[in-house]
Amino acid sequence: MGTVAVLVGEVRADGVGRTVDTTTLLVPTTVHADPGECVVLRGPNGSGKTTLLRIVGGLLAPTVGTATIGGREADERDRAVRAAVAALLGAPTTYRDLTLIDHLVLVDSTWGGDPDTSDDRGLELLGALGIDHLDDRFPHELSSGQEQLFRLALTFARPSSVLLLDEPEQRLDTVKRQVVAGLVERRTAEGTTVVMACHDPELTQRLATTVVDVAPAR
Repeated sequence: MGTVAVLVGEVRADGVGRTVDTTTLLVPTTVHADPGECVVLRGPNGSGKTTLLRIVGGLLAPTVGTATIGGREADERDRAVRAAVAALLGAPTTYRDLTLIDHLVLVDSTWGGDPDTSDDRGLELLGALGIDHLDDRFPHELSSGQEQLFRLALTFARPSSVLLLDEPEQRLDTVKRQVVAGLVERRTAEGTTVVMACHDPELTQRLATTVVDVAPAR
């Protein structure tokens, strides 16, 4: 398969916007984020925060502007970009016949983790999120809040230099939101670039290196 380039998490989105026919999904917006920084996107529902995250992650092409990761065009078809970006944008794919720990082991091994210690890493992550007692449950057996924590676990389980999170606080109580904030802080301390949409003022104040207000489409 060849060697995949390791991209640093330098995110540059310059005047990116998205229009479909006559509908504007995202007005031109600029986001710059360097390794170890957390950029928080704010804006009302429908302003295009999710669209912006998808453009930053290379999942969606902008109709105006440019987006790069580590100096390369943000395009998920680029193996280096795929390897650089871990994203929670909507519901990740899960399997009814795999338990939570099975899913985490699968993610870990897919991205090169030592199979002898995959279970340990998975349990540690579940424990950090306070759901290690659910390790042998199936995804469809989880409550709404537990499901959100599991989605976050799947995202944090894989190595990446860029972490994209779309409202990671949703469906979580105040205590769990602070737990997630701690995990984000740990990743930025390790040099990961984080771009996240967030409606929680306390999380924004705690985590944001920079805040970008996304203007609603007119």
